[in-house]
Amino acid sequence: MKRAARSRLLLLLGVAVLIALALWQWQRDERTAPGTLLALDPAAITAVTLQLGDAPAVHYAKRDGHWWRADGQRVDDRYLDGLTAAAAAPVLQWRAAVDFDAAKIGLAPPQTVLSLDGQRLAFGTMSATGPQCYVQVGARVALVSLRFMPQAPKAEHVELSGAH
Repeated sequence: MKRAARSRLLLLLGVAVLIALALWQWQRDERTAPGTLLALDPAAITAVTLQLGDAPAVHYAKRDGHWWRADGQRVDDRYLDGLTAAAAAPVLQWRAAVDFDAAKIGLAPPQTVLSLDGQRLAFGTMSATGPQCYVQVGARVALVSLRFMPQAPKAEHVELSGAH
């Protein structure tokens, strides 16, 4: 076998080994991934309750493909779809709730409580390790990206035509 052919063969063998190792690592990571906050499909959620701080809870229901407040007022579908996305939030880490002092991580009382089809998510403070927040789900606490922390709906800016 010529030297150039032997070099190509060794190079191909090395590439094959690297691909095999990458696939093995990917499968291992998938098996050990912590999963999502809830085992709910966000698109299938039909009932949402949101309580921000001490404010009264607001109840929403999805009818005919649109979101409505309990008082019958239509609300922004994008806002509610953003809230329901929390169900599928990828969890960075799960820990038992007893491992924490609930007051120190903002869960006694929680800063925000979001219920999705009756499943309660209690949101605490931002973690010290990055843009993540604590979320209590039953007897466990998850760390998730801060982007899943529910916010108050944005007030819509209304232009008054002719007003000076």
